[in-house]
Amino acid sequence: MLEFVNFIKGTPFIKIISAIIAALMSLNLSFNSMVNTDEALDPGDYDNVILMIGDGMGFYHIDWMEQEYGIEEAYMFSMTDYHGESKTRSSNNIVTDSAAGATALSCAVRTNNGAIGVFPQDQYAVAYVPQNLSELAHSYGMMTGIVTSDNNHGATPGGFSAHIFDRDEGEEITRQQIEESDLDLIWSATSGLVNDEYANEYGWTLIDTTAEFEAVQPGTRSFGQFAGNVWAPDTGADSPSLSTLTTKAIDMLDDDEDGFFLMVEGAHIDKHSHSNEEANMKIAAKEFDLAVKAAIEYAKADGNTLVVITADHETGAISYKNGEYKFNSGGHSGANVPLLVYGSDNFIEEGEAINNKEIARRLAMAMGAAPTEFPAAIAVE
Repeated sequence: MLEFVNFIKGTPFIKIISAIIAALMSLNLSFNSMVNTDEALDPGDYDNVILMIGDGMGFYHIDWMEQEYGIEEAYMFSMTDYHGESKTRSSNNIVTDSAAGATALSCAVRTNNGAIGVFPQDQYAVAYVPQNLSELAHSYGMMTGIVTSDNNHGATPGGFSAHIFDRDEGEEITRQQIEESDLDLIWSATSGLVNDEYANEYGWTLIDTTAEFEAVQPGTRSFGQFAGNVWAPDTGADSPSLSTLTTKAIDMLDDDEDGFFLMVEGAHIDKHSHSNEEANMKIAAKEFDLAVKAAIEYAKADGNTLVVITADHETGAISYKNGEYKFNSGGHSGANVPLLVYGSDNFIEEGEAINNKEIARRLAMAMGAAPTEFPAAIAVE
C-alpha cells in the first residue's frame, strides 16, 4: 500500500488532488478555529509543557489501582489543581483507537481510526499533514522528547513524531522518526528496527542498557531501545522504568533557555486492559502515576511548567458495583477519560469536559501559539 501511495504522489494528477485538498484544509482549519476559540480559557505561556498520556486509562482504572494498593488518592489527582474530562472519539467512529486518539491530542485534529498525524480529508498525506505539538515546539526553539513504555513506533508516540495513513506501518514510522523528525530524544521499549549504525547515520546515539541510559548527558540526541518491561517498577531486565525515564528525560531537556515539550505515555494500562489482566494493569497504572509524580515535582520546583494528564480512550469498559470493579470488554469504549491539570488556573474549569482535540489546541497556546494558529497544515514536499 505504501508503494502505491508513493506512486500516486509522483503523478501529474497530484496537482488536481492537491488543489481540492487545499480547499478542504482551509475549510477544516477555519472551522476548527471558529468553534474552539474561547477567550475566557487562555492557559497562559509556559517555558515547559509536559503531556502525560495514560493509554486506555479511564477513571475506574485509577480507582481500582487505588483500591488494590490502599492508596487514598493517586498522585495524578492529589497533586493536580483542576480535574475535568476529555470527550474521546475519532473522525469516523464514536469510539477512537490509539492512532486517531493520539492525532487528536498531538495535532488538534480528529482523524480516522488507524491513521496517525494526517487529516481525514487527506489520509494518505498527498498534499498536507497537520502539524503536531512536537513540530510546533521545535519551531519555537524548544527541545522536544517522547518517552513511552510501548515500542517507538506505537500509535501514541507515532502521533507525536510521524504522519502516516496506517499505524501498522512500523518501519515507515521509525524511518520518519530517525530520518525526518527534529526530536531530541525518543525513549521506548525496543522495536528491533533500530541499530547503532542506523541511529548514528542520522545524528542519534542509541542507548539500550541501564548503564548507557545513566551515562547519557544533556546535549546528546538519544534514541532509547530498552528490552525490559518499562511499564513496571521492576522491569525484569537491564532497563529503566517509565518513572525513571521520565525523571531523566526532564533533566535532559530542561537546560534549553527556550524550554521544552515532553510527551510521556504509559502504554500498558491499555495493553493489559485489552487482555483483562487485572494485576498487571494496576502495576502499569501505579508506575504511570509515579511518572506523573516526577513530572509534577519538577514543575513545582521550576515554577513555569504546565503538566497535563489525560488518556486517548478508555479500554475494558470497567464498571463498579457493590464495591467491586470488573472488566466488561477486551476493547475500547467511548467513555470520557480524565483530564487533570497542574500549573494553570485557566486551562480548564473544574469539572469541565472538553473534546480531546481541544486539549492539543490549548497546549499549543501554552507554548505561545495564538488561539487561531493551531491546528495548522504543513504542505507535503
